[in-house]
Amino acid sequence: MDVYEAVVSRQAMRAFTDRHVPSEVLERVLLAAAWAPSASNLQPWHLYVLTGEPLAELKKRAGERVASGDPWDEPEYEQYPPTLESPYRERRSAFGEQRYGALGIPREDLEARQRAAAANWDCFGAPVALFCYIDRDMGRPQWSDVGMYLQTVMLLLRAEGLHSCTQMAWAKYRTTVAEVLSPPDELIFFCGMSVGFEDTTTRSPRTGRAPLSETVTYVR
Repeated sequence: MDVYEAVVSRQAMRAFTDRHVPSEVLERVLLAAAWAPSASNLQPWHLYVLTGEPLAELKKRAGERVASGDPWDEPEYEQYPPTLESPYRERRSAFGEQRYGALGIPREDLEARQRAAAANWDCFGAPVALFCYIDRDMGRPQWSDVGMYLQTVMLLLRAEGLHSCTQMAWAKYRTTVAEVLSPPDELIFFCGMSVGFEDTTTRSPRTGRAPLSETVTYVR
């Protein structure tokens, strides 16, 4: 797949089939993704790959927490600033309208929105999930390195005909993730990523992007 095609066709997929993802494909992707850039070649990412019974167990435990109304875990980092200013506030609102509108869920139906959000913890049906950690001593530049690594993984997955969805939502059940993965204490959980083949029977609308005039300044 052409690099441009991989970039443009990548989207946060929220509907997967249970079709098996060959382990050699995952290995090929992760071997290539290791060449992602990082300052001074620190490579600060720590990735866990779950499939089969371990993933089924995690989904089961997370599902039980959702069903019981168990409170979310105490956050270890802020996903968004406490107050989102314009234009970020409007972009986030537009995303929510499109996401839940595609599911036929009106803004005022909070219960239905919560049910839809619960699909996060089933990995939207995906048969593979990646969980990314970073050393607690690392700073903001290293977190950006992790972002570049994850983007590299996602583009390579597209080259293999696969889709993905990064999910900070898993941080809300990070202790449940840790029960299954047993990561060392010096690592902090960043996000999960669902991986698999797109369920083409489910509508998956793409979120629009801001015009370049809002995000790019040319100095000539």
